[in-house]
Amino acid sequence: MVNTRSGPKRGWYNLPSEFLMDMPVLQVVLIAVALSMDAFAVSISSGIVIGKMRVRHALLIASFFGVFQAVMPFLGWEAGRGLRRILMNYDHWAAFILLLAVGVKMIWDSLKKDADEKPFDPLNIYVLFILAIATSIDALAVGIALSFAGVNIVLPVIIIGCVTFAMSFAGTYVGSIFGHMLESKVEMAAGILLIGIGVKILVQHTLG
Repeated sequence: MVNTRSGPKRGWYNLPSEFLMDMPVLQVVLIAVALSMDAFAVSISSGIVIGKMRVRHALLIASFFGVFQAVMPFLGWEAGRGLRRILMNYDHWAAFILLLAVGVKMIWDSLKKDADEKPFDPLNIYVLFILAIATSIDALAVGIALSFAGVNIVLPVIIIGCVTFAMSFAGTYVGSIFGHMLESKVEMAAGILLIGIGVKILVQHTLG
């Protein structure tokens, strides 16, 4: 029997193909780098606390941050699917506002770092679990923003997870060598980057 029903062509995850817009790889990488900065900063702190870094310690920390940072955007994207259908005419504004909020939060957090914060145990599984969730909340909001922007989430999830893993792994060694010098600077740069991407999405949808 021939299916005579008309309707939009559906792609991955049974969504209409027009919903699945591929974001340019460079832009995805920039978002991934920005989102990984929280995990990078915490990894630097972990390196400071641990001191003499071993590969297995760096792999443990990087794996926690990488996995959570990959999962959160997908969860946010899923949550945003239903909202996007309701806010279809304002989705670009929603994406801009979310990215702006995350960016401002990152900049604010970088300015109010407490130099006297007590050290934590970065190799404790429960501590890592909490830190991984805390550093990936921003990724949840970005996932919602990407859903509002109509972006296919597969590539961003893969890239965000891999970039965060690599940045976190490197961060542990940076912390063990260079100490506190970079923690606040990376978060501020990440916040500015996310705000810039949000402005780009708004301008593209408004003028396009």
